[in-house]
Amino acid sequence: MKTLAYILSGLPLLMSVLFFILPKKFILKTIALVPILIAGALSPYWAIMGIAGAAIGWIYQAFWAIPMGIVSAGTMIWFVWRCTRDHDGFEKAFGAGWSEQILPEQTKHMVQKRWKWFLKMKASPEPSWERDVPFWKVPEYDRELLCDIWSPPDGNVSGLAFVFCHGSSWYMLDKDFQTRPFFRHLVAQGHTVMDVAYRLCPEVDIYGMIGDVKHAIAWMKANADRYGVNPEKIVLAGGSAGGHLALLAGYTPQTPEFTPEDLKNVDLSVCGVISYYGQTDLLVEYEHLGLQQLFAGLPPVPTGPDTTLGRRDFGRMDILLGGHPEDAPHLYEFASPITHIHSGTPPTLLIQGDKDLIIPVDGTRAHYNKLVESGVQAINVVFPLANHAFDLLLPQISPPAQSALYDVDRFLAILTNKEQIPRE
Repeated sequence: MKTLAYILSGLPLLMSVLFFILPKKFILKTIALVPILIAGALSPYWAIMGIAGAAIGWIYQAFWAIPMGIVSAGTMIWFVWRCTRDHDGFEKAFGAGWSEQILPEQTKHMVQKRWKWFLKMKASPEPSWERDVPFWKVPEYDRELLCDIWSPPDGNVSGLAFVFCHGSSWYMLDKDFQTRPFFRHLVAQGHTVMDVAYRLCPEVDIYGMIGDVKHAIAWMKANADRYGVNPEKIVLAGGSAGGHLALLAGYTPQTPEFTPEDLKNVDLSVCGVISYYGQTDLLVEYEHLGLQQLFAGLPPVPTGPDTTLGRRDFGRMDILLGGHPEDAPHLYEFASPITHIHSGTPPTLLIQGDKDLIIPVDGTRAHYNKLVESGVQAINVVFPLANHAFDLLLPQISPPAQSALYDVDRFLAILTNKEQIPRE
């Protein structure tokens, strides 16, 4: 029993220590991320394990198990409490009576509390799920870009479309990556979800990716009647690099450099943007990840559908943007969403953990401050000790994932009911 006490106390203690590991090298960050996410997602259960270890240690005189269990359980309980407590972001953005902007019938399928032991995230009846729907064909290569459409059952629509850009580091992954519970939850509220598979680097650079996202917006507006969507109620969202694309595309509806020629006279505006830990300032990001040590001095690589990358080329921002910061800092500034904030920027919800190993939280805070200074309705939710991609692992039980969902539900409900403000 003493051995059991030490196991029950020691394992959650190890998990709690992971919260405070902050490796500086990029490769170590990526290696450490998965166990850190496991620590956060299962934090309530680690707390129970720590308490059990301390109790068994007390009974069977495994004395070191007692402080180990108490410390680990205390850390995990503190983490859950900090991630699930209320904040004043909605009041600051939408006023003291913000909750009155949400209709009672809208709350039926929302997250009712910021955390519960197990959150059911499945629509009933099952939503319609159209896979691999073409939304644009690349003229040069006769290639169709695809999306998945999640629609509410029985035509019970809210009129709002949620256009989502998956995480990718700009170089990898695809639509339908760890998002099904999330989308089912949104569809249960009547929202239509468009899960976009945009082209990746090195097939295209940042301009091509933003063009793909804008083609997705244009397609959803053109097909709004088909899905019961109000074309004025498009919310653009994404995680990580997808969050960066959502912010940049949402903030630059008619910026010429980011708008494909065939969309020059098309309404590409959105009524809101949601970023899960998206990049806001690429110069800050480049320095935060130490990419100058990895990629500085490497020869340029052209973008294109036939381009192949070497083992060292993955994640190179100079390929994405067309140069290194020391050679072309203006490219990094122009591709940073913070550069494009103005008084007409759509309402924005920013969500991130303050221990994010990939995206510097200080850059996100600076982005939020500029939004507020510009008079934009904005909310910045920062979860203590939470890390990058915290919402993708076990969202049904993860405290920060559920708490973020609580905010997303209410942000979307407010935008659904909000009177459209005339664009400048």
